[in-house]
Amino acid sequence: MTSMFPKILISACLLGRPVRYDGKGKPLSHPAIARWQAEGRLVGFCPEQAGGLPTPRPPAEIEAGMGGEDVVEGRARVVENTGRDVSGAFVEGGRQAVEFARANGCAFALLIDGSPSCGSGFIYDGSFSAVRHPGLGVTAALMRRAGISVYSDREIDALVAHLDGKAGNDL
Repeated sequence: MTSMFPKILISACLLGRPVRYDGKGKPLSHPAIARWQAEGRLVGFCPEQAGGLPTPRPPAEIEAGMGGEDVVEGRARVVENTGRDVSGAFVEGGRQAVEFARANGCAFALLIDGSPSCGSGFIYDGSFSAVRHPGLGVTAALMRRAGISVYSDREIDALVAHLDGKAGNDL
């Protein structure tokens, strides 16, 4: 049976899957998550794993206070706290996330904020000192470029309101 509702690509860590850099999940507790799961609307994905990075892995940030668009355009790098450049893995994972979203009919993405992949409200500045700034991670930037509406985990109520307002029009 095909869902009559639009699907949502969700960061796998928000479903509790242990895919974050520290080998843990970060489950998002919200009534809509259970409802969307029951409706078959959620499609979990971890772009960092898809890009070939191991779990656990060293923390990574986008350098010099730049953002995901800068990485995609080759103006900035994603660097681990070890100094290793992992930009290629982040771009490849973001590209695969977009392909996966399209293949699964996802019009929306619900991504974990702060991540150099999935951040959509804020990301860290590359100093590894917990300084954050407004910006997009690599995957969030590629999702927006592809026309997929991106919401952070902190914006789930806005996504719920948007989807509930559109539910009658999506049939």
